[in-house]
Amino acid sequence: MTFGIALEMLKKGFRVARKGWNGKGMFVVFQKGYPDGIPCNKQTAEAWGISEGDLFKCNPYLQIRCVDGSHSMWVPSINDCLAEDWVIVE
Repeated sequence: MTFGIALEMLKKGFRVARKGWNGKGMFVVFQKGYPDGIPCNKQTAEAWGISEGDLFKCNPYLQIRCVDGSHSMWVPSINDCLAEDWVIVE
């Protein structure tokens, strides 16, 4: 499927990946963010120069599961946006 369709599927709660990715277990999810805010933990407070426990508002974003099992915020490359090998991950 195209990235446009994959993005719509992400917004519906599905996990998606590219067939062309070499890394096993990699997939992308849509994180709804925290539009009303979430209490800030110590690490985030220090990074942003705010107080621990203050409300931290976060817009929606995409997140990827990496090969090593860690997670990162993710921005698709132009190749990802133009690819037509997107699939839903079970």
